[in-house]
Amino acid sequence: MDVGGSLLSQILLETITPVVMVLPTPLVEEACQKNNLNFVQILRPFCFYDKIDVPVRTASDQPYRLQKFKLRMFYASEIHQPRIESAEEHLRQVVDNASEKAFAELQGNPQQLEVVQKMAESESLSSWLQVYNKEFIHTLSFSEHEAFDHPIACLLVVSSKDENPVNKFVDLFNTDLLPSLLNEGAMDPKILKHYVLIHDNEDGPADKANEILLEMKGTFGPHDCRLLCINSLQSNEEIIPEDIWTPFVSSSLADNSSSDHVLGLCFNRNDLEQINEFMQEFSVKNIIPYMEQKIRSLNQQVSATRKGLKNQFKNLWWHKGKDETADVSNGSIYTFSSIESQIRILGDYAFMLRDYELALSNYRLLSSDYKIDKAWKRYAGVQEMIGLSLFMLDQSRKEAEYSLETAFTTYQKIGASGQRYATRCALWWSELHKARGQFKEAANVYFRISSEEPSLRAGILLEQAAYCYLRANPRMLRKFGFHLVLAGNRYTICGQRKHAIRAYMCVLPVFEGDGWNYIRDHVHFNLGRWYAVLGKSELAIQHLIRLLACSHQSAVTQEMFLGDFLRVFQSVGKKYEMLKLKLPAINTTSLRIHFEDHRTYASATAILLPEKTWQYLEEGLVPSTSPTSSNWLDSAARSSSKSLKGKDSNICIAGEAINVELEFKNPLHIPIEISAVSLICDFIPEMMLEKIGVGHHGEKEIGSEIAVSNHSIDEEGNISDRGASSLVLSEEAFSLKGGQSMMVHLKVTPKMEGFLQIVGVKWVLSQTVTGRYDFTSQLPKKKRVKGKSNDSTEYPSHQRLKFFVLKHLSRLEGTIHRMPVKTNVGELHRLVLELSNQSCETIKNMKLKISHPRFLMVGELEDLDAEFPACLETKKNKRVHAGCVIEDDSDVKTKSSNTIFTFPKDISIEGESTLLWPLWLHTGEAGMISLSMSIYYEMQTPSEYMNYRVMRMHYNVQVVPSLDISVHITPCPSRLQEFLLHLDIRNYNSSESFWLRQISSVGKQWKLASLKPSLLDIKETEDESDSNAVNSAYLSASVCPSQLLPAGQALSLFFRLMDTGKCTSLNDSDNYMNGQFSSDVKLGPPSSSEPLIDVSCGPLLKFHFEERIARKEVLIQNPSERSSVSDLTSTNCQLFGTVDLILAVEQQDEACKLSLGDLSDAQRISSHHICHCSVINDCPIWWIMEGPKTVIHDFSSPSFCEIKFYLTIKNCSNMSISVSVETSDNESVVDQTSDTPQASAARNQVGWYDISLETDEMGKVKEGPGQGASSIIPSNEFSELQTAVPCSPFMWFALSSTNIKQLGPQSSVTLPLSLSAFAPGVYDLSNYKLLWTLHQDKIDPHMKLDVRSTASTDEHDRLEISSLNIQNEASTFSGYGTGGTYSGIALGHPFILTVLQSTCSKSQTFGS
Repeated sequence: MDVGGSLLSQILLETITPVVMVLPTPLVEEACQKNNLNFVQILRPFCFYDKIDVPVRTASDQPYRLQKFKLRMFYASEIHQPRIESAEEHLRQVVDNASEKAFAELQGNPQQLEVVQKMAESESLSSWLQVYNKEFIHTLSFSEHEAFDHPIACLLVVSSKDENPVNKFVDLFNTDLLPSLLNEGAMDPKILKHYVLIHDNEDGPADKANEILLEMKGTFGPHDCRLLCINSLQSNEEIIPEDIWTPFVSSSLADNSSSDHVLGLCFNRNDLEQINEFMQEFSVKNIIPYMEQKIRSLNQQVSATRKGLKNQFKNLWWHKGKDETADVSNGSIYTFSSIESQIRILGDYAFMLRDYELALSNYRLLSSDYKIDKAWKRYAGVQEMIGLSLFMLDQSRKEAEYSLETAFTTYQKIGASGQRYATRCALWWSELHKARGQFKEAANVYFRISSEEPSLRAGILLEQAAYCYLRANPRMLRKFGFHLVLAGNRYTICGQRKHAIRAYMCVLPVFEGDGWNYIRDHVHFNLGRWYAVLGKSELAIQHLIRLLACSHQSAVTQEMFLGDFLRVFQSVGKKYEMLKLKLPAINTTSLRIHFEDHRTYASATAILLPEKTWQYLEEGLVPSTSPTSSNWLDSAARSSSKSLKGKDSNICIAGEAINVELEFKNPLHIPIEISAVSLICDFIPEMMLEKIGVGHHGEKEIGSEIAVSNHSIDEEGNISDRGASSLVLSEEAFSLKGGQSMMVHLKVTPKMEGFLQIVGVKWVLSQTVTGRYDFTSQLPKKKRVKGKSNDSTEYPSHQRLKFFVLKHLSRLEGTIHRMPVKTNVGELHRLVLELSNQSCETIKNMKLKISHPRFLMVGELEDLDAEFPACLETKKNKRVHAGCVIEDDSDVKTKSSNTIFTFPKDISIEGESTLLWPLWLHTGEAGMISLSMSIYYEMQTPSEYMNYRVMRMHYNVQVVPSLDISVHITPCPSRLQEFLLHLDIRNYNSSESFWLRQISSVGKQWKLASLKPSLLDIKETEDESDSNAVNSAYLSASVCPSQLLPAGQALSLFFRLMDTGKCTSLNDSDNYMNGQFSSDVKLGPPSSSEPLIDVSCGPLLKFHFEERIARKEVLIQNPSERSSVSDLTSTNCQLFGTVDLILAVEQQDEACKLSLGDLSDAQRISSHHICHCSVINDCPIWWIMEGPKTVIHDFSSPSFCEIKFYLTIKNCSNMSISVSVETSDNESVVDQTSDTPQASAARNQVGWYDISLETDEMGKVKEGPGQGASSIIPSNEFSELQTAVPCSPFMWFALSSTNIKQLGPQSSVTLPLSLSAFAPGVYDLSNYKLLWTLHQDKIDPHMKLDVRSTASTDEHDRLEISSLNIQNEASTFSGYGTGGTYSGIALGHPFILTVLQSTCSKSQTFGS
């Protein structure tokens, strides 16, 4: 380690040097004051010698040379330790004077960490921190326990003008003028004396002075006397330009000289050379030899008394008697003549002459004495010097640190009198660590002592500790920032705001990142307050503005930050826009710019819809674009002389507002007031565009110097408006609660043609501060398409800030009246579309397209005047709607969803007029329905860049569940072509009730009828006077007697569904549209007078078509939903069709839902469409067996009974079929569901069987498990027949197998059958089967064959399908071939025949 180059060694060479006491006369000071200096100040610049090269010998006669030497000059009055108050005031003045110097040392922006680190690494003696340390050490000079501050020599200075100068020299060195320590015996009065005679050349020649000098030499000796002539500057000479005295002025605590005057006014260069020569000779020829001689004499004395074995024992014995003495920490018992004081002087003299080994040996010798004597202050001082000596020798680093630590702790143990010496020792100790590169350890020492010092010195120590952490390897930035903040806080306590500002500014780059929010706020807040106190309001605002968005702080703290910011801003007295105002916070990603070119919007919801959605809807509505251009406007622009469309610009129309949506958020917990929110825009009129020569694509940047802006700032900082005549800007004002976000809608409307650019937004916070936010610097980067050149990059249209403004064009405005926000599923609404033309020109050639024709349709113009819902009811001679004709079910979706409604040619909208047109809304499913509508129109006088416009409308309708309807259709086993229709209806609405009005079937193939009991049929044909009987009969029917279905309730309805034999083809559009195909059943009691709803025409018919299409798509995409309806992809559905149902419901509002009589207050009609319900069995044939149910016969004569039956078979398909009927005597289908022993035995029996029944005490039959109504009790005389007979009890005869080769479509045939019963019993006659084969000329290979039974769950009704007998599979399914067949086997329907024994000989039959 280079000890000589370290900062500590430089400090020691500056601090621990010989002291010379000066005793001048008043006339000497008078002559010196002509130069605005005293005598000591004149000599101080010449007391330091960097290259003196003086030979010196050690006490052991070892030669060495001194290269550097320094003297410290003090008046005798200054040689005393100042009072603590005076010392602290002097140090405060040093800190005050260094405030500006400290900023200059940074040499750059203190907010850059590299600048701070560079300053810390370039530490030197001239640093203000080291200046303070040196001044602090100087305040501890002239202590009684240390000798290096005691005077070595004394300069006695007399003026040549003094009377009896020789006597003056004698009088100066008396006890009154000497230091107190000298008089008290702490200092040796026998010091070197040197006599100086001062002559002022302004008083005349130096002849008299030379005479006095000769007298002095005769009295005091020739080598100790010297003559100095000063003030030799002549009038014709220039003043010495070099100022060598300023650094030494006010270096003394007692010096109050002013540095405001020019120093050295009367000196010339001869005077300076003479003074320099005198000081050098005085040091080399007097001071150094004297000290060398003193060291030798003291060393001999110490060696004679303390060194050697004899002296050591003697000293030990002498100190034993002092063990019981009291602790004398101040050491006043030691005079200058004591051996301890002599050893201390020897050590200090050796240290000042660089003989560190001699000094170390004496310090060690003295340390044990002071420790034994318990002279702790002197002991600590010696330990301090041991550590410094070891450092200068670069020996035993651990011992050096240990010695300094021992001195530090010993000083602290002494108490208040030793605290300042402990701080000095800590400074040596930390500098020792820094010299060895141990910056972390040095910082720990600084921090350790800072807690014991007052605020000012503690702040300086903490600042030095922070710089040590910054210089550590690696850098400890968090500790650096933390200690520097503590230092700034201490500076604040003692009123040093400039130093506090400097410390806090240096710490800013450390805490700018995340995770340091609170300490960063503390720094900015205090910087703002301190700058405000210093009168620098603008700098204060720069820091206080950083605190406005402190969302992590409490509400009280946020209110304090905001209040201070507003008060400081008001104190400035000048208005200007602040770009960095972060309150409120602006979400840049939320920026949306909504404008209208050829696309106009009727509502805000239409604007928010994606552009791709509108483009898809408007396909076919607007003119097709050229494939070579991106849009029609670009194509038209290329053909014109100038292009208005650029990569980052849009087009708008003069007089039409541009809407900007921007989200403002309050990040605080307290409410804030925002006012005067408006856009900042630049506008260039069209005439100026031609002058500046804007390019074809707007590529040339438009300079702000020619733009007409809606805002400007004059030279005085005031805001003015210049573009008020060209732009109309909206202003918004609002308040934001804590944490609240608000989407603010701003508008700018250009009044004329030209170029418009949106620059940003401005606002006023709390009626005080005007904030500004520029969009151009915050927008995201342009999109770049991969593989394309840079010319293809562009901003999204909703973020483009530049607009070319075209001339005013006609604009269509529209709204839909009575559009519900919330409605029920199936509810039908009649709406009114209002189109308004606010311009003076005519709008013509209008077309309309709707996104969801399933829910919204265009009505007829006559519907506006009709009453609702009377217009939906059945009327005589009602004109049938001749709207669009649906030709094919497969074309329904295409034609309805892509249908464009064209207004009649004779209909146009004149200027300032309105057109009304009816619309129908039907909500077919629950959820949120998004309805969009585009209306194309043309202007009477279009622009050369725009010949049509499109108005876009959008509405959201919430549809809540109402009724859930499930359908079950069961074939009637007793009647051909008749079914039982079962409807389960549940009301899922939690608040509304519904009145069931009617049920209708769609199509002429099917007819609906209600299930009425026979009593009601009879009463209807007779006189209706007995109404009670009629109502009683009706209430016993299965149809719901009441129309009301309350909320949350459910009910079931049953109807007869009959096949009329008229198969409906979807291609039969004429009959379908003429309305002659519906079958209606009115629900409710017969007394109800509500007319039927006509579902065969009008909006209900159109919506039914749309529901069929939508339901078909759902069933195809979700096969799991096909359970309640027919599988649309099966073969039989394509062959035989399905049935559609419409349930008409009337809704009642909350106020009248409990009122059963008053139905006219709030009539709301709903229609529920149930589509694609399967009404037939998957088997293509239907059949029924007719014959007696009960036969009574006497089997005694004859022994068998012959019974006649008839089997009717109908071909339900549209193709020819062949059927084979086979009967069986040995097979019977028995109930397989029962597991009783009787049932198990019955499975092996044929024809009839006996099941024994138990009787109770009353003789009544008790049914057991598995026993039903079909069981009989044989008579006692036939008990022997209870056992199984060996042969079958009945037999088919006559035609046991019949073949029908050709049965035409929709035709039927009746076959006679005969059966012989040989014993009484109950017979199941389902043991026959029908084998059918369907002949088809053309087979669709893509047709899915899925035949399943929906007729009954009984096992007797199972349909067993054999494997398809398709010949030549390759030729059949590879295309449309011929000869393909489908075949299957159908088992017989259950038919129970009861044969009883008769007591008479005549047979009887019943139930045929």
